[in-house]
Amino acid sequence: MNVLSLFDGMSCGQIALNRSEIEYNNYYACEIDENAIKVAKHNYPNTVHLGDVRNINSSNLPKIDLLIGGSPCQSFSTAGSGTGFNGKSGLFWEYARILKEVKPTYFLLENVKMKREWRDIISNELGVQPIEINSKLVSAQNRPRLYWTNIPNINQPEDKNIKMKDILEANADRKYALSQAKIDRVMNTERGRGFFYDGTQDKCGTLIAGYYKQPTDGIYIDLGFKRRLTSVECERLQTVPDNYTSIVADSHRYKMIGNGWTVDVISHIFNSIP
Repeated sequence: MNVLSLFDGMSCGQIALNRSEIEYNNYYACEIDENAIKVAKHNYPNTVHLGDVRNINSSNLPKIDLLIGGSPCQSFSTAGSGTGFNGKSGLFWEYARILKEVKPTYFLLENVKMKREWRDIISNELGVQPIEINSKLVSAQNRPRLYWTNIPNINQPEDKNIKMKDILEANADRKYALSQAKIDRVMNTERGRGFFYDGTQDKCGTLIAGYYKQPTDGIYIDLGFKRRLTSVECERLQTVPDNYTSIVADSHRYKMIGNGWTVDVISHIFNSIP
């Protein structure tokens, strides 16, 4: 099997393929973030990196059996610019272009929940309706996402009943502590939608790429002292192996994990490949 992954990030697709025990011969990846590429190469040195998706010449590739991708969501997301295809999310058309050119046996596209008009445009272009799966079924994170695929018979994953308490590291380093000024900003600004886990909640909100900036609507822990999530805890929210991203700085880890896929959802979908 030859796999082509667009907007590949840190290669969550390969984690999912391996978790599903699906053998593949070649894995081609399109990504421009140097730190995400570094992490992918460290974990999967045989990855063939192709660079910017806009520069891909499909005629140079072998027969592609599986095309996967999660095109940028920033301008589709309700938390983003709201510019739809006129913003970064317009890179969807590169996915559509390459899908037509390589004619894979199977394809999968992931993106956020969005306006119906944008969703319908994507569905019409790909020829399938999306299935909505929430990562909360396989992790401690409430993360609803849309998946367009021609892989048959996709059902909802079984609820693994994973709770926040299950993903927390014991004795987190004090370096993750929040300043009082940060706490006040999170709790008191109009935009503040801070989630502070105090041991009573089962799930947290959606982990975002901007978590490394400690946004006011972030996810925080309040057990002994108020702190941000550790990088390993973020990996666990996305069902990525512990320390998979550890070769780069925390700021880069937070960004690529937030941009990534919930691996166990992708693996669940891959399990339906005939």
